[in-house]
Amino acid sequence: MGFPGKGLIDGLRVTAKTLSRRAVTEQYPDVQPELPPRTRGVIALMEENCTSCMLCARECPSWCIYIDSHTETAPSVGEQARERSRNVLDRFAIDFSLCMYCGICIEACPFDALFWSPEFEYAETDIRNLTHEKDRLRDWMWTVPPPQPIDPGPSVIEAEPADSGGPPAGTDGPSDANGSSDANGSPGATGSSGGGDRPAGGGE
Repeated sequence: MGFPGKGLIDGLRVTAKTLSRRAVTEQYPDVQPELPPRTRGVIALMEENCTSCMLCARECPSWCIYIDSHTETAPSVGEQARERSRNVLDRFAIDFSLCMYCGICIEACPFDALFWSPEFEYAETDIRNLTHEKDRLRDWMWTVPPPQPIDPGPSVIEAEPADSGGPPAGTDGPSDANGSSDANGSPGATGSSGGGDRPAGGGE
């Protein structure tokens, strides 16, 4: 059992240890924090790219994406042309009280309509106000940073110098069928037993 006042002494001991250390308090919101380049804040929408294909809503594990659309038919151009229909986006909303920021919707979108935004200041006093419509999601597109350059990966091993036409290092040049070669690496020439050199197989 501890003696009376032990908790106070332990607390003062911890205070004394940290008293001389540098403060680590973030001066937010007076000083905005420096966010990493790939910060995941909210999800922004580029409405012009959305085709209402519903892939993001179907793949969302939290079921927090709501999409409404209607179909419009464009008149045919020409006698043999067919009428074309397209989906028109009426509503695109994300409930950020349910979103777990997994990014599956961004990966599933085949038309690059969803992007990560570093924006994180969207706190609300009412949880019902965390469902943001397409107008708010489109405004967050202005905060999306440009894409990062592709990392080329480790440096490529320096290529070997180009062949200058000579024999590879450590060899005397190409040999003929008998395994002999001259000093210059030319096949078909052998040294004579006499004082001079002459072509192989040559007579007097």
